[in-house]
Amino acid sequence: MSRRFLLFSGMLLGCLSMGSCSKASNPQPLDETPAYAQRLIDVYPQCNMRYEDCCIIVNDSVTIIYDDHAQKSFTEKLDNCDIEDVFSMIYDTINSTPSYLNDAGRGRNELLFKTMYGHSGQEVRKNLVPVEWFGQKILFTKVNNAAQQLELVAQELSRYPEFHKYLTGASTFYWRSVRGANRMSAHSYGIAIDINTKYSNYWLWANPHSAETDSITYQNQIPLEIVRIFEKHGFIWGGRWYHYDTMHFEYRPEILK
Repeated sequence: MSRRFLLFSGMLLGCLSMGSCSKASNPQPLDETPAYAQRLIDVYPQCNMRYEDCCIIVNDSVTIIYDDHAQKSFTEKLDNCDIEDVFSMIYDTINSTPSYLNDAGRGRNELLFKTMYGHSGQEVRKNLVPVEWFGQKILFTKVNNAAQQLELVAQELSRYPEFHKYLTGASTFYWRSVRGANRMSAHSYGIAIDINTKYSNYWLWANPHSAETDSITYQNQIPLEIVRIFEKHGFIWGGRWYHYDTMHFEYRPEILK
């Protein structure tokens, strides 16, 4: 039996013993960091992440499976999202209408986000700081420089008074589950902002009895100039989702890189 075969077998058994690499075909070498794992490491340096044994290690204390190799439906990917699932769709900044079921960034690995931002509303609150936002002070997390980036968005948007009507009456932190789902809202982590609902469209408002996989018609009133300024500073837009939420922006630089 060759030395190469023995080495490969040992690597594969190491992954299987962790329950994280359930497929034997084309396994990820243990010493090779997947591109998307490296992207997380790069955009969130404060969290001291590394890739090891098919997992992401955060702050030398929390181990998160990178890819559980489970076959999942669209809704299962949202409700039970491993880190690899987060990157299974491409955030499309080119087409004006999102393609069917393309909700890039709508899925979040809950253990990763709770590890970064807090496991409870009380923990998240410890890192919230006020941000001046068009006549109001809103709370946003300082973790991963999210509040600092939102301040840059506000500074740039302040140069365009014609956009201010879309931005007032904003809301941010609210520890809660997504309506009708068993997962936390991005607002729970202090990384999301909803702008003026008067000019916003949301897929469930227009389709109150629709299921996640039903066909729906896209609607939007938010100027794309606003969207591009948010995206420039690391925020994704809910209006890029098939299940559109055009008031919604969240700090997700890993999706945009």
